[in-house]
Order: sequence, then structure tokens, then C-alpha cells
Amino acid sequence: MSALGAASSRASEEATFDATLMRHGAAALRRAHVTTLQINVGKVCNQACHHCHVEAGPKRTETMSAAVAERVLDLLGCSPRVQLLDITGGAPELNASFTRLVEGARALQRRVIVRCNLTILFEKGMESLPDFYRRMGVELVCSLPCYTGQNVDRQRGVGVFDKSIEALKLLGAIGYARPGSGLRLDLVYNPLGALLPPQQHELEAKYREELDRLFGIRFDRLLTITNMPVKRFAEMLVRSGEHDRYMGLLVQHFNPATIDGLMCRSMISVGYDGALYDCDFNQMLEMPLTRDGAAQTLWTIASTDDLADTRIATASHCFGCTAGAGSSCSGTLAQQPLSL
Repeated sequence: MSALGAASSRASEEATFDATLMRHGAAALRRAHVTTLQINVGKVCNQACHHCHVEAGPKRTETMSAAVAERVLDLLGCSPRVQLLDITGGAPELNASFTRLVEGARALQRRVIVRCNLTILFEKGMESLPDFYRRMGVELVCSLPCYTGQNVDRQRGVGVFDKSIEALKLLGAIGYARPGSGLRLDLVYNPLGALLPPQQHELEAKYREELDRLFGIRFDRLLTITNMPVKRFAEMLVRSGEHDRYMGLLVQHFNPATIDGLMCRSMISVGYDGALYDCDFNQMLEMPLTRDGAAQTLWTIASTDDLADTRIATASHCFGCTAGAGSSCSGTLAQQPLSL
């Protein structure tokens, strides 16, 4: 598709999502005050999962430089409303500035979430990670798309389930998800195919029962997240002939009760090169965060307060966050999915 054609298609998709908002009496999305700074430190990963919207993997080379990492911490220090640094990738632990980012944010008395794929703990040179997490009080959000090995390995690669279970046991042994420890460990579920997630509280109960019964593993919360029709998962949908059906499913299940809680309204996403985006999905689609028509970076703002009330860029993938009970980096957004 030509650049002109891509721009035209994106404008049409934005109009469709914004038109849906209007039909439900909602205005186009605008940002409130930023309370979460999410940084994607690069696409280098020890896994190459089928659903990955980042298209991360062992052969990728894109990674955040030390200079960009330092500017992240500078901005965090100048943005008192931001209380959470959310670090993702790729496998964020593979970035050379990872420990600096965690230590710097904690020194600023900010909460730190690391989105951990669990198997990274067994990579060469990563042996000290669990103790580092514990000492820094890092909150972990760990990928485990099922409590059975067959389903996990099908999505994330052969042997991933067994390593994930061993990693969870290791983290539990040092206090994670134990009452009174203050060490939070959440798990993430995403569907194996072109489906909406089941109700979060029901699936969480099943996870608790099975993981405790089979492995003695505990966790704090289960977060159910919708697979976004972006990059690797979108390409899989096209190859399987499921793209149009899946998009129809998302649009049909649009739920206006999710709008107020959309993560883009209180978060900004930082790319490995310092460019700013409304969310990680927009980042992968190269849809920049703009102010007064200009794309923004870490160096064009003095504080995240500068971005309050800016317009949020939308397109058809936004239906993924508003379908059913909704989807965000913190799980579902509505108490109940839309009843059709």
C-alpha cells in the first residue's frame, strides 16, 4: 500500500472508531493527566510469541540507548503526577539500561512494574534477577496464557510452560505473592486465537485452583488481555482468513462502559528511541502522539503535564480495548461485558 493509501485507510479507521464513540454519546478521546509512564525498551527478546504485537524476538536489534534511558528518568523526576513506571519490551531485562531505569525510578519513590516473560530468569547472565526484583520491590506482571503446558507451548514455544512454572516457584520462594511481603506478582492471560477473553474473575478462580493444586503456585491477580489486531497477530489473522471475522467480533462487542477507563487516557508510551505515543499499540503502528499537530518526543516536553488534554490517535485496533469487558495493561475495564 502506498503512503497516501495507508494514510487514507488510517483516517477511515479513525473515523469509524470515533463515529462509534459519537453514536454512544462519547466525545473523541482526549488525555487527562498522565499517571503512568510506560516505556518499551526495545524489541530484543528470548522468545518469539505468535501473538506478539511488538514482533519481538532473539534476532531483533532495536534497543533503548543509555541517553534515552537517562532522559526517561529526568522526565519522571519532573512529572510528580506520574507515580508508576511500567517497563516492557521485548524482554525488558535484556536492555543494558534496565537496572539503571529500575533503580532510578525507585530512588524517585515511584512504583515500578516489569512485564516479565518468566523464561528470561534462566537466560545466561540473568541469575541475579529474582534477588534484584525483591530488593527493589519491583511489581511483576508475568505472562502465562494458560495453566496447561500444551496451550502455553503452542503460543509461546516448546518448553516455555515448564520454565515458566519453575520461574514462578522461584519467585514464590523469595516472597512474591505471599501475604504481607509487599511483593506483587500478577499473571497475564490472553486467548490462544481470535476470541475475546472470558470473564476475568471466573478465569482467575480457575487459575488459582489449578496452579495451587498442581504446583503450589500463588499469584495476586490474573489480568485478561485481548489480543490486538496489530503486527504479528494481525498477520496471523490475515494468513488464516480470520481477520475480518475477528474485527467484526471486536466491533460487535464494543462496550461504552470501557471508555472512561481506557489506559491511553492516563498513560503515555515511550519508544526505544524516545518518541512518544498514546499507547504501546499505537507505537507499533507508528501513530505518534501529537500536540498542536507535531509529533512529540521525550525532548519536546518538560513534564508529562504538558500533554494533558491532548487528542488521542485512534484507529480500528482501538476496538480491541473496548470490546466485551474491555482490555488494558491492567486487565479488564468494566465489571461486566456488554450483553448483546
